[in-house]
Amino acid sequence: MVIADESPATSTNALDESTVEELRHTLDEVGICVWSLDIATGHVTTSPTCARLFGVPMERLTNFADIQAVVHPIDRPLRADAIERALNEGGRYEIDYRVVRPDGRVCWLRSRGNVRLDAAKRPFHLRGVVMSIDEQKRAEIELRASEAYLCSILDTVPEAMIVSDEAGAIHSFSSAAERMFGFISDEVLGLNVRMLIPEPVSGEHVRHLAPSGNVGEPRFIGKNRVVTGRRRDGTTFPMELIVGEMRSGERVFFTAFINDLTERQRAEARLRDLQSEVAHMSRLSEMGEMASTLAHELNQPLGAIANYTEGCRRLLERPDVASIARTIEALDKTAKQALRAGQIIRRLREFIARGETEKKFEPVACLVEEARALALVGAGEQGISARIILDPSADTVLADRVQVQQVLINLMRNAREAMQQSDRRELTIEARPIGPGFAEIAVSDTGPGIAAEVADRLFLPFVTTKQTGMGVGLSICRTIVEAHGGRLTVERNAQGGATFRLTLPTALKEDLSDAG
Repeated sequence: MVIADESPATSTNALDESTVEELRHTLDEVGICVWSLDIATGHVTTSPTCARLFGVPMERLTNFADIQAVVHPIDRPLRADAIERALNEGGRYEIDYRVVRPDGRVCWLRSRGNVRLDAAKRPFHLRGVVMSIDEQKRAEIELRASEAYLCSILDTVPEAMIVSDEAGAIHSFSSAAERMFGFISDEVLGLNVRMLIPEPVSGEHVRHLAPSGNVGEPRFIGKNRVVTGRRRDGTTFPMELIVGEMRSGERVFFTAFINDLTERQRAEARLRDLQSEVAHMSRLSEMGEMASTLAHELNQPLGAIANYTEGCRRLLERPDVASIARTIEALDKTAKQALRAGQIIRRLREFIARGETEKKFEPVACLVEEARALALVGAGEQGISARIILDPSADTVLADRVQVQQVLINLMRNAREAMQQSDRRELTIEARPIGPGFAEIAVSDTGPGIAAEVADRLFLPFVTTKQTGMGVGLSICRTIVEAHGGRLTVERNAQGGATFRLTLPTALKEDLSDAG
């Protein structure tokens, strides 16, 4: 700044000499240089502080040209124009410029001055002050650099960022937000975030983007939400957002970071389809391996039906009261055998059906029994005894019945095959609750157990202990169980064999009542 200094004659009239000296000392102490220009001679008078500000002795600051020589070359025209305008028009001026000190250091100064014109509109007095604004300018430069750095980061962050106030008005719209929603920042600034939400759900969703009057409401702040967004062209898309709260003075702002979930959900859908396809092929492979024993199991009721019907035909050749009674008894047995065959076929059809994954509340006892009926066909003829232990507390689980049965069948068949060379062949299936919200189904055998070299890799794809196995069954089983929110593990049991444990989320009583 440049503030004119009174001439000695004027100062003597207004203030005594000691007061003037005191004022000059005060200005020097606070780093303000006082100067005045004798327009007639072009001579400049400066206070000692000017030497410190400009970095040169006072004798080098005696006229306009000397001072101009110290000014940074880029800023010289700007300073000269400001002073020239003031001399021509009178009044005050203010100019910021840089000076280059002899040591090469560049410093920022602010000059303020006041030009008085006489009656003929000619300048007759010019005085002013100069002060350092170097720290201020450097702080501004650092701030601009920080802002530019922050903007560059935000422009490269894949998440869209929207800043809004309590009323929902948009204050900031990042480059990622422009790409995501199709709007240019200038088009949406000041508008309500409601424009980014489809109408039928805008009321609730806007509360997620800008919680408005509910400042600091923990239900929204810092929580991940999946909501629906609307692009400029009117199309909608799923988006995941998290909102943070910040304060600036008395005002509250909300920053929403948004991810477009469109591709993620497509990928998840493709992955689910692929997993379903792999699981279906695995079930078909299982059925191929079980074909001979299943054919034997079906032959038994079919053979019985044939024998019973032949017997009925013979009894009816010579009908009497006794033969009719025996015929009725044989027909009842025929019906039972037909139902038995039908149940086997029904289970096979359900097991190999592709279908959509659908989780329902399923009784644990039914899951285990139906899986046992398929997996252990003909097991008795191989000397295998099966024992089922069900804890009534492990009543119902939330599961896809066919997929969980696929896991149980795979585990039971693996156990059955593992015991083929064992003297003791006992298979145990046990279900019990573990901890809050989970049930465990354990399948144990008395086989040789899991080899140490594959124990840590048993659930990886293409790892197997079978000579002809592909090593995908247990990998698929673990995928299915984990998709249900459970776990599948294996350990060596007290009998030396293997125990596979799978956990599934249980259904609470209130869940069952809601489902009903």
